[in-house]
Amino acid sequence: MNLSILGRLTRTLIPAVAAAAILATANAAPKRLLVVTATKGFRHSSIPTAEKIIALLGEQSGSYTVDYCRGGPDGKDDAEVREKMSPDNLAKYDGVVFANTTGDLAIPDKEFFLNWIKSGKAFIGMHSCSDTYHGYPPYMKMLGAEFLTHHAQVAVDAINQDPHHPATAQLGPDFKVFDEIYLMKNFDRSQVHGLLTLDKHPNDGYPGDFPIAWCKEYGKGRVFYTSLGHREDVWDADWKAGKRMNSPEVSKAYQQHILGGIQWALGLKPGDGTPQSTAYKVSAEEAAAGFKPLFNGTDLTGWHYRNPDGRKSWSTQDGMLVNTLGKDEHGTDLVTDAKFMNFTARYEYMVPKGANSGFYLRGRHEIQILDDGNATQPSISSNGSLYNHTAPSVMASKKAGEWQTVEATIVGDKITVILNGKKIIDNVTCDKGTGGQLDNNVKDPGPIFVQGDHGAVAFRDMRIKMLP
Repeated sequence: MNLSILGRLTRTLIPAVAAAAILATANAAPKRLLVVTATKGFRHSSIPTAEKIIALLGEQSGSYTVDYCRGGPDGKDDAEVREKMSPDNLAKYDGVVFANTTGDLAIPDKEFFLNWIKSGKAFIGMHSCSDTYHGYPPYMKMLGAEFLTHHAQVAVDAINQDPHHPATAQLGPDFKVFDEIYLMKNFDRSQVHGLLTLDKHPNDGYPGDFPIAWCKEYGKGRVFYTSLGHREDVWDADWKAGKRMNSPEVSKAYQQHILGGIQWALGLKPGDGTPQSTAYKVSAEEAAAGFKPLFNGTDLTGWHYRNPDGRKSWSTQDGMLVNTLGKDEHGTDLVTDAKFMNFTARYEYMVPKGANSGFYLRGRHEIQILDDGNATQPSISSNGSLYNHTAPSVMASKKAGEWQTVEATIVGDKITVILNGKKIIDNVTCDKGTGGQLDNNVKDPGPIFVQGDHGAVAFRDMRIKMLP
């Protein structure tokens, strides 16, 4: 065949085939979901609302139909669970939704149930789905984490980790919602594909990895979980039975969040389900300029504790280097194995309210890290100062809980610091240690170290460029 004719046919056929596939999907019978709202522990008042919204989203989208397994009026009818979650009955469905389930449900064959999901079925869980089957580890492994506790309901800005996934595509860079935010245990980010997360505790603001929603492949099946969904006004834009803390727009966004997750789990919409890497790599531009990572984003390789017998307070969490300390607790300084002479270091850090830390050049000159976002007058102990030596020329601090950026350059005994884009220390002579230094050999190469004995802090994107 003439190649030009073949090319024209190819250009014509490929769109036609794609259109036919889309049409076939649109005309396919809706998937069947079993919505499980049975409970053996706490029973959320939002369960009837959840049942209504899940069914409505299926009807409006044409993606699925629903049947229910409620466990009776009080959620504790084991006979209904045994019947509707039996192997024979599960064969009717393409997936299950655990909407605010709790406790040890009376599923007659839990192993069969998990293998059923692995065979290519969908599992979708909302909120207290992670407060179910605490005594059955295989279930928690399938889900990806286990509920630990929660504190007061609070407004959070959940970070969107995958703007292309159907569960998060319409949420923007972050999703602000008021809800009961779960804290998890037995969570391994290397085993899930992150969708929504927090980089600080929802209530006290201490830095760390606090997952909100994720998905994962499970054998040939797919799992989607969101910890949101405690409140009725999270689920329902029209809910008027009590005081709203979420706008109707937030509720509609949440509905799209769960609909996208359901459609992905059922195989109706494409999206990534593989774990994201937390490894840190400098940008191509910075690599070309000579920058290399100080912290790899995954573990403490290249670092050691200043006091080997001190409290092991540092950990790696979702690409962050985190010093976890409670009030009045003391940790240990963390020191690089390598030593440096003349260099430019760039890094980002975040501290909670009242926290204090420091970034030491050559292990001797501390750039202060301090929650002083409300201060108006700089001092030799201000955030960004050369501690106890040189005050910032201007106040450039951000508020506690916000990421702040630093570029610090040391050549000989001259130091320049740029905080949040503002030059606050300009080629200042610093020929002595500023306090807390490793030693007084200021003319020799030395390591970077980060202070760990004064409070919680997190670092990320730490890189360094050697200078002549």
